[in-house]
Amino acid sequence: MMSGTARTTDLNCDLGEGAAHDAELMPLISSANICCGVHAGSFDLMAETVALASRHGVAIGAHPGHPDPAHFGRRELTIEPAACAALIASQVAVVAAVAGPALRHVKLHGGLYHQVGRDPALANAVATMLAERWPRLVVYAMVGTALVSAARARGLVVAEEAFIDRGYVADGALVPRAAAGGVLDDPAAVAARAVRLVTAGTVQTVDGREITVRADTLCIHGDAPAAVAIARATRTALHDQGIAIRPPA
Repeated sequence: MMSGTARTTDLNCDLGEGAAHDAELMPLISSANICCGVHAGSFDLMAETVALASRHGVAIGAHPGHPDPAHFGRRELTIEPAACAALIASQVAVVAAVAGPALRHVKLHGGLYHQVGRDPALANAVATMLAERWPRLVVYAMVGTALVSAARARGLVVAEEAFIDRGYVADGALVPRAAAGGVLDDPAAVAARAVRLVTAGTVQTVDGREITVRADTLCIHGDAPAAVAIARATRTALHDQGIAIRPPA
C-alpha cells in the first residue's frame, strides 16, 4: 500500500448488480468488481459494466457469488470445496470471455466471500483452481483470512481488503448487516475511516477500540443508497491527504 513516502490505495466497488448509479460511481473508483449475473444482474448488464469500466480506465474484476438472487447472494449456502471452485470458475470464465486480457482481478461476493475466507478447505480449493486457470489474476480477499494464505501459498498476488462502509468487531470480523453499526452511511465518517486505514492501518470497532487492519484495497458497496456520496467524499479526503488512488501493483 505504501512505497517510500508515496501513499497509495485502491478504491474498489461492487458493480453490475442492478443498482441505478454505476455510471456515477465508475469515475470515482480504481477497481470494479463486476457481478457475473448469478447473485444479481444479468449477462447484458455485466457486459455493459465491463465496457463502462474500460471507458474510464478502471481495473476490471470478476465478482462471483452464490446463485441466490432472492437474497442477493448474501446468505451462506452449504457447498463442498470442489463445487465451490467450479462455481467460481464458471463465473470468472463468463467475465473473462467478455473482458479478455483486461480482466485483472477476482473478488468473491457476499456469503461466498465470507465462507471461503473462513474455511481453509474451501480457500485451498479456490486458490488451487485460480492458480491453474487464471494465475495472473489478483485475488481480492479480506485481511488475514484463509484465502489470503491459500492464494499466496500458490504464488498468486493478493490484495488484502478492508471495508470502509461496514462495522468491525474486535477480532477483525464484520458486524452483521442487520445489527447496529453493521452498515455505515455517513459519507464524512466513512471518508475519515478510509484515511485512517491508509495512514495508520487501523480501524475503530463498534465498541470504540482501535484494531490493526493493513489493507491494500478499500471497498465501497455499490448497491448502498449512499454509495455515490461515500465514494465522492472518500476520493476527496484521500486526495486532500496526498493519497493516490490506483489499483494494486
